[in-house]
Amino acid sequence: MTNNPDWLPDLVPLSDYGGDWKKYLEEIYRYFKRDFIYNRPNFRGQRVSPKRLPMLKGKEATFWHLISEGDCELERLPDLRRCERIRWPRAVIDNEKSTSLKIWENKRSGERRVVIWLECCEYAVILAKRRNYVLLWTAYQVTRDHQKRKFQKEFEEATK
Repeated sequence: MTNNPDWLPDLVPLSDYGGDWKKYLEEIYRYFKRDFIYNRPNFRGQRVSPKRLPMLKGKEATFWHLISEGDCELERLPDLRRCERIRWPRAVIDNEKSTSLKIWENKRSGERRVVIWLECCEYAVILAKRRNYVLLWTAYQVTRDHQKRKFQKEFEEATK
């Protein structure tokens, strides 16, 4: 990740908290609340909201999706690379007009989704469209070659 846009915040590594997971979790949750609970962003004129339910350990579903991975909702495991990037989703959304981003809509699980791909940093933010707002669904690294090819193909098809 050498060509990061200047608007992209620094990573928040666990090592900055002495490896103390409990302290780290509370700090990254504080960033999440600042960015998506207390001061919600807008995307193309619509408010961006996190998915609240199911709350787990007093924290919103979207928070867990941003910092963990896994197919079963209640068995997701923390992913330190996702945790480190907790400040990135807000920055990506706020900078939607950046030429560093590729943005398109697709359909997943019967829903209209918006993919915001920061290709240079191998990172994507996924929003789910609702009638009067957009839901921050998740964000993750796009590092596998097949994922990158899939994203590129989707982008090209959507922007024809």
